[in-house]
Amino acid sequence: MHLEIRKIKSGKKYYLAHSYRKDGKIRKIRIYLGRDLSDQELAEKREDAEKKINSRLLNVKFIHDPYQTVLSSEELKEIRTLETKGKIKLLHLSEEEWLKFTEAFTYDTNAIEGSTVTNKEVVNILEKNKWPEKPKSEISETYGVAEAVAYIRKTKEHISLELMKELHEIVFKNSKPFAGRFRERGIEVVIADAFGNIVHRGAPSSQVVSLLKRLEIWYKRNKGKYPPLVLAAVAHNQFENIHPFQDGNGRVGRLLLINILLKHGLPPLNIELKNRKEYYAALQAYENNQNIRPMIELMLKEYRRLRRALKKR
Repeated sequence: MHLEIRKIKSGKKYYLAHSYRKDGKIRKIRIYLGRDLSDQELAEKREDAEKKINSRLLNVKFIHDPYQTVLSSEELKEIRTLETKGKIKLLHLSEEEWLKFTEAFTYDTNAIEGSTVTNKEVVNILEKNKWPEKPKSEISETYGVAEAVAYIRKTKEHISLELMKELHEIVFKNSKPFAGRFRERGIEVVIADAFGNIVHRGAPSSQVVSLLKRLEIWYKRNKGKYPPLVLAAVAHNQFENIHPFQDGNGRVGRLLLINILLKHGLPPLNIELKNRKEYYAALQAYENNQNIRPMIELMLKEYRRLRRALKKR
C-alpha cells in the first residue's frame, strides 16, 4: 500500500492506494483520506483505510469452496489464469529428478510435522542406507514417505478410503501401532497452538467414515468438471478437516494432494518447511472462510520453485 498526494491550488489531498493483478490486468483500490492533514490525522486515517483495503482484497481474491457451492464462471476463469501463470503442464520429471523430488518431499513433509532428520540425513538414509543418531521412528517414517511416493506413482486410484489407509500403513507401519486404521469411536482429535488455543477439531470419530465417503463421491462426480488444482486443494483440505487418523494426517493429506495432480497429468509439488506458516494459514482460510484461493496460490508458488530448481540441474 502506498500514499498518493495530489496537489491542488489551496493545499493537498491524500489517498491510500493498493495495486493488484486480476484477470491479467493491473487494478487499483484507492481510498480518499482527506485534505491538508496533519501527521497525526494522516496516521489515524491511514490505519482505518488499510483495514478497508484489506477487507476489499479478501473479497477480490476470494474463490469459494466448490465442495460447498458451485464455482462461478468468473472464479473458474481466475483459476485458469492462475494456472497459466504457473506454466505447470510444461514440467515432466526424469527418474533422476523424481529421486531429488522424493528426497525433498520426504524431508519437508516430515519436518513440517516435527521430524528432526535433516535434509542431508534424508539423502544418506535413502541413497546409502546410512542411519543418523535420530529416533528410530523418524528414520522409519523417512523410508515410509519415500515408499509412499513410489506407490502413488504406480497406483491408478485417485482417491478412496482404501488408498488413504494404504498410504498411512506404508508411512507408519514401523512407527505407529494404529498404522492404516482410521480413528476408532471415542478417539477425538483437538489441535492447539503454542498458547493452548484450539485451532482445529477433527470430525467426530463416529462420522469419519461417512465424511470420507462423501468426499470420495464428490471427487468422482467432479473430477472432469474442475481444474486439477481445485480438485487437489479441496480433497487435501477436506481430508485435513476430517482428520481421520489418530496421527499422521498431514503427511497422508499431502500425499493425496500430489497423487491427484499426478493422475491429471501434472507434476508433483512439495510444500516446503519454510512455507509452513503460509500452508497453515491456507488451511485456516479454507476451514474458517471456505476460501480455496490461498491453497491454490501456495501450490502455484511451489510449482514455480520446482521449475527453477530443475532448471539449475
